[in-house]
Amino acid sequence: MLNLKVKTFYLMLFYFIEYAKYTLLYQDFLMKNIIIITGGAGFVGSNLIKHFLKKTNLKIISLDNYSSGTKKNHILSSRVKYLKGSTLNIQKILFPYKKKIHSLFHFGEFSRIYQSFKNFYECFDSNSIGSKEVFKFCLDNNIKLIYSATSASLGNNGSDKNLSPYAFIKAKNLEMLENLKKWFKMKYEVIYFYNVYGEGQIEVGPMATVVGIFQYHYKKNKPLPIVKPGTQSRRFTHIDDTIEICYKAWKDNKCKHYSISNKTSYTIIQLAKLFNSKTKFLAPRQGERYASALTNISQSNKIHKYFGKTQLKEYVVNFLNNLKNP
Repeated sequence: MLNLKVKTFYLMLFYFIEYAKYTLLYQDFLMKNIIIITGGAGFVGSNLIKHFLKKTNLKIISLDNYSSGTKKNHILSSRVKYLKGSTLNIQKILFPYKKKIHSLFHFGEFSRIYQSFKNFYECFDSNSIGSKEVFKFCLDNNIKLIYSATSASLGNNGSDKNLSPYAFIKAKNLEMLENLKKWFKMKYEVIYFYNVYGEGQIEVGPMATVVGIFQYHYKKNKPLPIVKPGTQSRRFTHIDDTIEICYKAWKDNKCKHYSISNKTSYTIIQLAKLFNSKTKFLAPRQGERYASALTNISQSNKIHKYFGKTQLKEYVVNFLNNLKNP
């Protein structure tokens, strides 16, 4: 009888401790009710904000320097705050909120290959110095990081990372994160993007996407510009599929590497043919990749591969139909 009472006591104590543990975790979650999205006024960031507004009750703060983001992408909601500033100053800008930040999506880097040659200092400041400030801010304040990596650093067994300043710096950031995990047990998710396209993409200017550029030229009845040779292939991935994996990585919270791409590759010439339009060829560009690489390993980390449902051909057909039948 005594043994039964002792067992019952320890069992109740165990359940009490577990209850207290989860209560504290829940209280911590309630206190940390802010999601930070760097680049929140950009193409991917603004779509991610929309998704979080639908799926959660959390508050969202966008930190953007508006180099490619725009106020047109702002979402009117009492739960969203937009701050203009550089990640170089993230410690100062987000100081008032740091105790309430649950996670940080770092999508606010310089994100074009060819332009990283022409704007090297801007790329370096944003992707090297700025990103290190973001990493340090997350590490200092125990904030979970979700980092947007690039397929540009994966090709040719990793040697494509040396093709451009953009790819090289992004690859070095992954090495830094891996070491921060070893040194300080930093928690983060990494998501590899593959030529994201869809509603809200940039159509004009140096930061425009290929699909966006073709859409703009088609609407203006201009030839679609193809960078030579045009046989370079890409795994164009719709924004909705990309955002789904971003949210999954955040929700699963397993500290993994993910890639979100499409099973079908298109050359730039094949993409142009979908528009059934005139084309013109542009001179080859420095740093050009000739294939979007799928790989199972980045650094020493296994990449968990996911494939989008939206098909590029269907998207272009819908775009053309909507123009004909507005």
